[in-house]
Formats: sequence, structure tokens, C-alpha cells
Amino acid sequence: MVMVAIQGNRRAFFHLLVNTLLVSVINYTVWFALTFYVYLQTRSVFATGVVSAVFLVFTALTGIWFGSLVDHRSKKTMMQVSAIVSTVLYAAAFAVYQLVPDGSFTDPGSLALWALIVLLMLGVIAGNIRTIALPTLVTALIAEDSRDRANGLVGTTSGTSFLVTSVISGVLVGLDGMFWVLILALGVLTVAVLHLALVPVPERPAAAETSEAGSRRVDLRGTVRVIGEVPGLSALILFSAFNNLLGGVFMALLDAYGLSLVSVQAWGLLWGVLSTGFIIGGLLIARTGLGGNPVRSLLAVNLVLWAVTLLFPMRSSVLLLAAGLYVYMLLVPYAEAAEQTILQKVVPYERQGRVFGFAQSVEQAASPLTAFLISPVAQFVFIPFMTDGAGARTIGTWFGTGADRGLALVFVLTGVVGLVATTVALRSRPYRRLSRRYADGPAVPGPAEATSTAV
Repeated sequence: MVMVAIQGNRRAFFHLLVNTLLVSVINYTVWFALTFYVYLQTRSVFATGVVSAVFLVFTALTGIWFGSLVDHRSKKTMMQVSAIVSTVLYAAAFAVYQLVPDGSFTDPGSLALWALIVLLMLGVIAGNIRTIALPTLVTALIAEDSRDRANGLVGTTSGTSFLVTSVISGVLVGLDGMFWVLILALGVLTVAVLHLALVPVPERPAAAETSEAGSRRVDLRGTVRVIGEVPGLSALILFSAFNNLLGGVFMALLDAYGLSLVSVQAWGLLWGVLSTGFIIGGLLIARTGLGGNPVRSLLAVNLVLWAVTLLFPMRSSVLLLAAGLYVYMLLVPYAEAAEQTILQKVVPYERQGRVFGFAQSVEQAASPLTAFLISPVAQFVFIPFMTDGAGARTIGTWFGTGADRGLALVFVLTGVVGLVATTVALRSRPYRRLSRRYADGPAVPGPAEATSTAV
């Protein structure tokens, strides 16, 4: 009977993966199409930059609230609510798009343009509820010894979404602006809602907490207390946030560096190829797992990631850049799956949504901060330094000179900082404590140990 229940849970998990793939592809398509469309209409880099910054800020601010919603209600219900809210907002955006006069979106200060932007942005952000609910459902549906492999499949889903989106969004915007993007979004989300309605998703009674007074509040203080009670967990979240802080350098400078080496067409094609690294990395995890100590795996992967960041800019070569980025993308799913696997074991199930949401908020807030700060530093310090400044005179003979080498130097220094930080983390007390807690502590029960009811 137990084996039958587990297989049923696995089937539900794969249905959830397919459903999430559909929704993720369409949400990412809407977001990338929106950024393309805003730039093409306004030709304003400032406008597209503001849109991206506001999106990241809203993503960070809503994570804790979304986590609370996931913890206090049925996970399946929240996934459905997420898709329905996105559908309603996209429909409203479609109405705005159709009703306003031609040419209304060319002015960066147009109220019609910003109404379209806000509606679509909120629709995409509503989809983040799924990114919090899905790893908690891995805990509920998959036995503890297989969760790392399941998390690998979640990473593959994300990678596939990214790859497909990079193709679809540009094609649809080129055909007819946002018209076919929104038509496709409304159609796919409707199919996703109907499909998920037919999938029985077993959930524990704890997934829908009691409705006692105060039980449904966000309870940030309680979430922080739970994190503090797990030895080393606070350090893990801060370490991930620090990595994202350094990752903001990629967000701000990588496109400029790549476009200094190849044409925009070649750069877009290269990113399509590189995106397969996410997919293959996730599939490798699904096959091999993460080993007995995901905490060590997380830090070991980060050592390689920062070593790659240090090495690929050493020469002005698109081949070296492509090789380095492919290794980077191949290993990023390992880092993400390791963090999810750790949280799924050491955090009580009834708190996992809030902890995942809290981690998302803290980690998402880091990248835009660095991206905002590093751009002027690179422009006014490192590029002159390596063009005709002291850097060009001292290391230019072997490192190279020019604007691209200034950007390359930023990447090298980022890699050095990341390597040092990861090495310190490997030798730290929080690392040892969290490793022991993961190895010796009781696991959060999986489907074989917990009574569940289908929703």
C-alpha cells in the first residue's frame, strides 16, 4: 500500500512539473516580451531599467507574504489562485493594449504604458507563488532520500522555461507587439488551470493550518525564530544572499562584456545554447543526486563557480567566455537544488513556505543592489583604469587594455572575493553545525511517513 501511495505521489509530482513548466514559460515570455516591447516603443534604456528594478524589488518584497499564503492554505489551491490572478491581470492588460490609441506607448511617461507595465508585472509576480509552493510539495510528495533528485527536475523545468522563452518572446513581439503574447498567455493559463483542477494532489493536514486567530498572519518574527533555531541555517541564507550580491555583477555587466566580443545576433544565439546547461545540470542531479551532505555539495559547487568567474575573463575570447558560462550554468542547478534539499529536511513542514519565501526575499534583494552600484563603478573607475589608466600601464601587457578588459577585471575581482568567501564558509562553525544537523537531525516526514489527503 505504501509503494502504491508513493507512486501516486510521484505521478502527481510529474503532473505538477508539467503544469509549472507551462505557466513558467508563459510568465517568462510575458516578462521578456514586455521588456523588449518597452524598449522598442520608447527607445529608452532608463525606462527598461526602471521596469527591471521595480520588478526585482516587488519580487523581494512579496516573497515572505507569498510564503505565508502557501503555509496557511492548500498548496494546490494557491497554485491555482496564482494562475487565475495572472490570467485576470493579463486580461486587463490586453484590454488596455487594445483600447488605447496607436502611439500611446511610445512616450516613456505615458500613463497607458505604465498601466500596461504594472498589470503585466503584477501578473508575472503572482506566478512566484508557484516557485514557493513547488519545493514544499516536493517535501510532501517525495521521500526524503529522493528529494535531491526531484529538486534537480525542478531545476530542469526552470532551465527549459528560460530556453524556450528566449525564442518565443522575441518572435511574438516581432510579429505584432504584445498582441499574440497576451493571446498565448491567456490560452495557456486557462489550459494550466483546467489541467491542475484534474490532478489529485495529496497534502498533509498541516498544509492547511487551523483558522485560529492570528494563525494566518505573515508572522515574520516567528519565521526568523524558526530559522534561528536550526544551527547554521541563518548563515546558509546569508551565504546565498552574498552569492546573489556578487551575482549582481553578472546582471549588470555580462551583456556589455559579451557584446564587446560578438554581435547582438551571435550573443542571443549563444545564450540560447548556454541555457541548455540549466536543463542538463538538472537532469544530472535527477540521475545522481547530491550525495550524503548537500551542505558540502553547495559550498563545493560555489568554489567551482567562482573559480570559473575568475578564469573566463583572463583572455578576451568568446570561446573562453562561452566555456566558462556553460560550466557556470551547468552547476547553478546543483547549488539551487542543494539549498532546497537542505531546507526541506531541516525546516518543519508547516513553516517551509514562509522560510522559502523569506529566503527568496533576502536573496532576491541582493542582486539588484549590486547591479545598481557596480554599473557606475565599472563605467567611471574600471574602464578608464584599463583603457589609459594605471591598470593599462601595469598589467595591460598581458591582461589587455580597453573597455572590455575593464569589465573583465571586475569579473576577476568578483571571482576572487567569491572564492575567499566560500573557502571561509567551508572552514566555519555554522557550516559544521548545519552539516551535523542535516546528517543527524530527524527528517521532515515524506509521503511514506505522513498521512495525507488528496485535494
